[in-house]
Amino acid sequence: MNTLLEQLKNKRLVWQANQQDIIATTDSTGYKELDHALHGGFPQQGVIDIDSPLGIGEIRLLLPALRARQQQTNRQLVFIAAPMQINGEMFAEAGLSLEHILIVQPETPEHALWSAEQCLKSGCCHSVLLWHQQLEIAQAKRLQLAAEQGDALHILFRHKSQLAISLPVNLAMQLSPHDQGLSVRITKRKGGWPDNPFHLDMTTAWPALTRINHVDNVIRLPQSKVS
Repeated sequence: MNTLLEQLKNKRLVWQANQQDIIATTDSTGYKELDHALHGGFPQQGVIDIDSPLGIGEIRLLLPALRARQQQTNRQLVFIAAPMQINGEMFAEAGLSLEHILIVQPETPEHALWSAEQCLKSGCCHSVLLWHQQLEIAQAKRLQLAAEQGDALHILFRHKSQLAISLPVNLAMQLSPHDQGLSVRITKRKGGWPDNPFHLDMTTAWPALTRINHVDNVIRLPQSKVS
């Protein structure tokens, strides 16, 4: 029984009478629909768990919030174990200062976790983005504590399987591609309940990378009958 209770506590499914309700402060995501769904925006510190296939616009989703955070401080924005080539030109065009972006490519997943924890609790980084597929509850708690110590936001990217465990995080979202941008489902929100999926319209900010009003440039050859 005690083991089951501890598991429920780890998943934050048990409320205790001595718990104090904490109203988390938030920053705008840069998208009205997402701000409304999150009741304000992204948390200013803590851990965001993003379940997303690679390359569907998950970085574009974060750019407005990352730009706003960078404009408020001289601290670093850190990318750890990114599985793609980081495009500095895109960040510069989005208004981010390349002088305050740090890219870390550790040799092992263990080194990646260590790097993320050190960056978070150092106080030198406002946001730390980490790509890491397998994360245990104890590791998520360490990252959460480090983010709180360093007043930082930790964003974890992983493409989860159906059997993946739910982590004790401030916010968890599932992303999937959509013609207008992204389909978003909030699966966990501190102080709230999961919501139904909704479409995030990115056509204004990224018109060239969405499929609305897409021009068909395929040249079709004439077909001939085969007798």
